[in-house]
Amino acid sequence: MSKVIWKPGTFINPVPAVMVTCGTMEKSNIVTVAWTGTINSDPAMCYISLRPTRHSYNIIKESGEFVINLTTKELARATDWCGCRTGSKFDKFKEMNLTKEKANFVKCPLIKESPASIECKVKEIKELGSHHMFIAEVLSVDADEKYIDENGAFDISKCNLISYANGGYYVQGTKIGKFGYSVKKK
Repeated sequence: MSKVIWKPGTFINPVPAVMVTCGTMEKSNIVTVAWTGTINSDPAMCYISLRPTRHSYNIIKESGEFVINLTTKELARATDWCGCRTGSKFDKFKEMNLTKEKANFVKCPLIKESPASIECKVKEIKELGSHHMFIAEVLSVDADEKYIDENGAFDISKCNLISYANGGYYVQGTKIGKFGYSVKKK
């Protein structure tokens, strides 16, 4: 069996499906993003990529900050809805019955129902074409204590985190090994 060649496209799947909050506690928005990830560990840095036409784009560009809120199976409908509706017409927190929680280092709210929220400060915006990449320093990771195990680590298996691939949402969670398990001496 051989591989079929397709035209270049966005085929690195799955990717996290996250809800990014921006603005202030009084006037905030949520945008669903699937193009996000870690780009550096020291200092901790990440990115989100947005189309300049999105309502949140100018809010983030002007404020220079945002929060990446991880999403779960229970938040899948809100994640999808917030990606399909514009913040210029809807209060997404209100419409999806989500709770704003005060952040520690940015003015944007956290989503209380999210198992973890990553507070970010924009360092650079790269205009790449259809999307612009917001490169940011991670200021804080705010994890819900119910997901912290007895060793003080974040237990991802308890979250039912969702990812996005080929137009669909998928639940993650089955651990098959840990880093280095394939070469570990017995």
